Amino acid sequence: MPLLTADVVVIGAGIVGLALADAWLAAYPDTSVVVYDKEPRLAEHASGRNSGVLHAGFYYAPDSLKARLTRDGNRLLHEFCAERGVVVRETGKVVVAQNEAELPALDELYRRGQANGVTLEMIDEAQLAELEPLARTTGRALWSPTTAVANPGHVVEALAQRVRDRGGRIVLGATVTGAGPGWVMTTTEGRLSTGHVINAAGLYADKVAHWFGVGMDYRMLPFKGLYWYGDWEPGRLQRHVYPVPDPRNPFLGVHLTVTVDGKAKVGPTAIPALWREDYGGTSGMKIGESLDIARTYPRFFTSKHHDVTGLLRTELPKYSRTHLVRQAASLVPSVRPVDFTTKGRPGVRAQLFHVPSKRLEMDFVVEPGEGSTHILNAVSPAWTSSLAVARYVLEHHR
Repeated sequence: MPLLTADVVVIGAGIVGLALADAWLAAYPDTSVVVYDKEPRLAEHASGRNSGVLHAGFYYAPDSLKARLTRDGNRLLHEFCAERGVVVRETGKVVVAQNEAELPALDELYRRGQANGVTLEMIDEAQLAELEPLARTTGRALWSPTTAVANPGHVVEALAQRVRDRGGRIVLGATVTGAGPGWVMTTTEGRLSTGHVINAAGLYADKVAHWFGVGMDYRMLPFKGLYWYGDWEPGRLQRHVYPVPDPRNPFLGVHLTVTVDGKAKVGPTAIPALWREDYGGTSGMKIGESLDIARTYPRFFTSKHHDVTGLLRTELPKYSRTHLVRQAASLVPSVRPVDFTTKGRPGVRAQLFHVPSKRLEMDFVVEPGEGSTHILNAVSPAWTSSLAVARYVLEHHR
């Protein structure tokens, strides 16, 4: 059997991996690109388990990759969905203050949005009542008109089809068991020779990077996200409603989102998990992996950079549906646990942790290696930013 070859191999067929394959083929249409993914279907992990919110890009420090790539990614994803006929619901989003102590942080979000070139408006309580009658705030709120929502699985499927249309090959059910400069080994096609490897392995991006001697100071810490759907009639909630986030941690807090078909959804949590694919029960649990993660968590728990005590105190009780839904009632008082009883697909956030500094990486992290590029921290809002991330990588890291 002759040795297979490809100019570029992408490890991981999530939205970031597909975006990178798509961008490479658009820039270099005569090259061969193959994408491998261990799952038999697309969108089995974070790319299909997120809220589908197209974020605007106002949360992030102006000098960060997230600020620029989320703003640009929102526009590019809107354009892609229009091109491919993927439905986008233009909901907009309001960020509400639950008390006066949160108002300075709300003002800071507004300043960041202005610095990032994002369309934002500071509104009063009367204007909030017009935009989203169910929401409540203290004094004022932020209105983000460019925030929207799409079905994440539909977007991934459409992007995969564009990769195929451009001549790329996507191989599902193919686990990559090893890789190095110039080669990749898979369970279905054996050893493949390649000019460049792109690591977009999500929850396993650190492991793949370590094969190349890249990112050795990093470990992936998984955080479980739980969602619950409401039985409200479609359209009862019109806008996404978010709280003011805690800037010490890279999570946005429990919020309410509208799905593309108009349903209301509460979540997510950010509960520390003990294995990378902890979607419920013991499915996907690997003892060695759990032990490695358990050895890393104590360094996170003693970090001075994050409010870990507060995170544990607020997140662990959210395993209770009643407790989780009641958190959302502080944003939308008409929310009741009895109305939110349909469990959504849990997700796991692949959060990168820098071991020496005991710091969770707040921004996207991309590192080069010999014959390779590693997307190490593709956390939220990477779904929104994916097409812009791909352009950035081709410009700066190919």
